Amino acid sequence: MGHTIALVDDDRNILTSVTIALEAEGFEVRTYADGDEAYRGLSGRPVDLAILDIKMPRMDGMELLQKLRQESTMPVIFLTSKDDEVDELLGLRMGADDYIKKPFSQRLLIERIRTLLRREQLAGPGTAANPETLLTRGDLTLDSDRHLCLWRSKPIELTVTEFLLVKALALRPGHVKTRDQLMDAAYGEHIYVDDRTIDSHIKRIRKKFRTVDEDFKQIETLYGVGYRYKDGAVSA
Repeated sequence: MGHTIALVDDDRNILTSVTIALEAEGFEVRTYADGDEAYRGLSGRPVDLAILDIKMPRMDGMELLQKLRQESTMPVIFLTSKDDEVDELLGLRMGADDYIKKPFSQRLLIERIRTLLRREQLAGPGTAANPETLLTRGDLTLDSDRHLCLWRSKPIELTVTEFLLVKALALRPGHVKTRDQLMDAAYGEHIYVDDRTIDSHIKRIRKKFRTVDEDFKQIETLYGVGYRYKDGAVSA
């Protein structure tokens, strides 16, 4: 049985084009042109995942997410414009699982949807960790199957993009990853994002780790080159 996706955006072109792409991948899609209409529809008929535009009339994506989180833990992806960094941060704190900046690749969106749905399925009660998908680097543990990140046994809530970036760096400690290499790791080849997008992700990743360890310094910047995961861990 296929998954059902809710797509909420006031741009009719996006509703049409994304619906066609998702249905071609076997998803059932329900579209809504504003947050108020979506809330009324989703309250009576829940879906497996929701894609929400942030800026909409009547009820914006933030308010809709807040209302949905009172009733559901379903995965939510935000669609944001390139200047919505503050909104992104607020949305992630409120419970969004990931965000994609407009204009976006439909292939990237589909990959994010599949990752979140798989994470949701594997995160169910009684699901054991698979040792083959565990990556441990000192105080860091990454479980790709369950999309779980731990630092000194404390969970770090990462978006799909952030998780992929941390994994790309941690796979080869001490080796420098250029921004282009990190783009490929997080977004896939042939998808271009601005260098500043990677920098913003790294900044947010560091901030999240420092909420549980203010001395976190494992991700190092090599100015003009890229980033690397520090070889070895600093223990308390």
